[in-house]
Amino acid sequence: MRIGIDIGGTHTDGVLIDGNRLVAAAKVPTNHDNLLESISQALHSILAGQDPVRVQTLNLSTTLTTNAIVTGNTEPVGMLVAAGPGIVPSHYRIGDHYHIVYGSLDHLGTETTALDEQDLTEAIASYREQGIKCFAVASKFSPRNPVHENRMLDALADEADFVSCGHLLSGQLNFGRRIHTLYYNSAIWRTFRTFTSALTASLKGFQLQAEVNILKADGGTMPLTRAREMPVQSIFSGPAASVMGILATARADQDLLMLDIGGTTTDIAVFADGEPLLEREGISIQERPTLVRAIRVESIGIGGDSLIQIKAGQVATGPQRIGPCMAVGGPAPSLMDALNTASITSFGDVDRSRQGLATLAASHQMDPEQLARAAIEAALDTLVAKITTLLQELNSKPVYTIHEILTDRVIAPARLVIIGGPAMAFKELLATRLGMEVIVPPLYEVANAVGAALTRTTSHLTLSADTARGRLSVPMLNIFRPIARGFSLQDATGEATKLLIADLNQAGVTMQADEIQITQADAFNMVDGGYTSGKNIRVEAQVRPAVVGQLDDSSTTVRMAESP
Repeated sequence: MRIGIDIGGTHTDGVLIDGNRLVAAAKVPTNHDNLLESISQALHSILAGQDPVRVQTLNLSTTLTTNAIVTGNTEPVGMLVAAGPGIVPSHYRIGDHYHIVYGSLDHLGTETTALDEQDLTEAIASYREQGIKCFAVASKFSPRNPVHENRMLDALADEADFVSCGHLLSGQLNFGRRIHTLYYNSAIWRTFRTFTSALTASLKGFQLQAEVNILKADGGTMPLTRAREMPVQSIFSGPAASVMGILATARADQDLLMLDIGGTTTDIAVFADGEPLLEREGISIQERPTLVRAIRVESIGIGGDSLIQIKAGQVATGPQRIGPCMAVGGPAPSLMDALNTASITSFGDVDRSRQGLATLAASHQMDPEQLARAAIEAALDTLVAKITTLLQELNSKPVYTIHEILTDRVIAPARLVIIGGPAMAFKELLATRLGMEVIVPPLYEVANAVGAALTRTTSHLTLSADTARGRLSVPMLNIFRPIARGFSLQDATGEATKLLIADLNQAGVTMQADEIQITQADAFNMVDGGYTSGKNIRVEAQVRPAVVGQLDDSSTTVRMAESP
């Protein structure tokens, strides 16, 4: 059996799945001050009457890292950066403790200037005085040669609780993205570590012996042990769970749109021929580009709890949320209250929704029904405008799916799939507005948790080989070793596949060669003095995001428990 838990902004959803059958589901309020409490409530509900020993996998999608960054609940990070000539490292300055250490490597990874030991010593002394214990080290061409990062790592050995190291992060050479990613990874490390340690202890109380995985932004999972070293990969895991939930609960075989309408926000994703789009280079965090691969999802501040306001005679819905809707005891009228008042839904205490809308309408000399309809239209205007802008942007340039790059391909969705608590309320409203077929899957309320439960482990690596110099590098695995001059592109793809399988096996994940996808395999002749001196080879291999199965129709009859 498998458990999926999705911690959303308003609710935490949990599901228990046996094979392709949903056994139990639960929805509980998210306690942002104690996420573990929300997880425990969901587990108590779905495990009632079940044998926990039968659970083999628990996959968790969490807002923890996203919220830590958004709220500033992060730790100071000592950034040590070595760049050399040809670049101004101060352009990538991030955080309050950013030190530049002189030293450089060329584009081949050859050391052109040794690392300045005095710069390094002074920087570390400064960190010691300020009590900084989390660090990140970055050198411009470290994926080609980690010598400078390794030296900085050694120098921090007696000072650090944790260090994020650039060449272990990615095989890509984008220096700015690498710096930003390292910073965020170290900034949230302690918060994530504290949470996962408490989670591990809590799961023992449920007698669970399952492997525990954290959902990543790319729609896959990573073992908890690895997530503790790379917590930044878990940012935006909630939207990824939404997308994987579509693959597990609905037919996705053409261009389509997805809306996950929650209490606070709506996440929008696009599928091309049933494949989710991927931010292949990496997402931006606080407008800083990173190397965190992610399913492309756009979020907008429209949800069931979005606040209704009247400004200068104009009705506005969202993006603010000051609590749940009035129908369940909230303090002010929200979008769900408007849907109740307009008789589109019958959620919670409908009379309380109507009273709240009537009070707000009276203060602006409006009819309550008129106000409700205007609030709903305002929300629809915002959603449709965002969808239109997103499709225009996607069709203006090549896009990546989780499988391949698409060029000269117009994405034209003819179907919309809606999940999330308010999904049914928006089905006909959006069908009319968008003029397309709208589908609400039977398990729309817990589709995120289903997606989390059924998604598989993903991983990727970049292998580079320089046959002229006789060197092979797989920086993410810390592999730098000699090769023979006759090393070929075929050798490189085979080696990349073998290394990725071995790395996953080390993490306790069994993967077969036919499950490894080669997404790039290039070999270029290198010329020296008019003669071919060797080849420059680059191979990228991945286990792409996918669900391990789809739920059968009998799952739709499962009654969902909702905790108070």
